[in-house]
Amino acid sequence: MTERFQAFTVLISGINRSIHRIKTEEMSEFQLRSSHVSCLYYLYKQGSLTAREICDICDEDKANISRAVKYLEENGLVFCRAVAGKRYQSPLELTEEGRAVGEKIAEKIDRVLAVVSEGITEEERSIMYKSLAVVNENLNKLCDSFGGEQ
Repeated sequence: MTERFQAFTVLISGINRSIHRIKTEEMSEFQLRSSHVSCLYYLYKQGSLTAREICDICDEDKANISRAVKYLEENGLVFCRAVAGKRYQSPLELTEEGRAVGEKIAEKIDRVLAVVSEGITEEERSIMYKSLAVVNENLNKLCDSFGGEQ
């Protein structure tokens, strides 16, 4: 059981550290943080999303996304065409500059995914993602049982 715990925690932590380092290194030319990257990437892929939708897709904290959107707006990468009720529920879009940066981010992400997928078949990848989703769901249930939401 100790080996299983060690393998699980060490592998997940290592993957998380590597992802963070890759995001930091690959995005340094744009002066962007991880949450900025997620916003730009998903807006580039989807076209228009609300901050709430971005939070749902990224499983990211509302305050983090709000700060990221504010930064991206102030830096001319994102705009809100019209405020629909609450600002958080208003559709966001990329500016022309935001689309150019989003395209470069998407290309970088595609290259990283190609490298990290080497040696893994489609079937293995499918099983891995399904397994990770189950682990994530089970961990969330366990955390919820502690009395607080994650």
